[in-house]
Amino acid sequence: MAARIDLTLDCADAKLLAAFWKTALGYVDEPPPPPFRTREEWLAQFDLPEDEGVDDAAWLCDPDGAGPRLSILKVPEPKTAKNRLHLDIRVPGHGGPAERWARIRAEAERLVAAGGAVLAEFDGHHVVMADPEGNEFCVAAAAASGP
Repeated sequence: MAARIDLTLDCADAKLLAAFWKTALGYVDEPPPPPFRTREEWLAQFDLPEDEGVDDAAWLCDPDGAGPRLSILKVPEPKTAKNRLHLDIRVPGHGGPAERWARIRAEAERLVAAGGAVLAEFDGHHVVMADPEGNEFCVAAAAASGP
């Protein structure tokens, strides 16, 4: 059986990034693990410092259960360099190159409206973007077939 992965983003503002990535990926807030009813109740078991709380993190999941979970955690250090790992958001649909590029550009515009920024465009292929805290990701067309 293949291993499953979760992704974790370090950040300065967990609520800001959670809102952006929920919009970008169509993810939802992940419920706390059983038997806990709330994230506050779950976090209480960890003996966190008094200045850390539920607003310092967010946990997101794919509502269909297909994609990896995403943890967004506040850290004291600022982002200082290019990501060593980035996400590719794949825009679904078929059609010719012009149609695929139009969908990619439309998705990039939607994500700019949600707080992202375009860093570079590779005409006809993909758009390099950044989330509100500067984490790079790409928007590209989904593969015509395969995983």
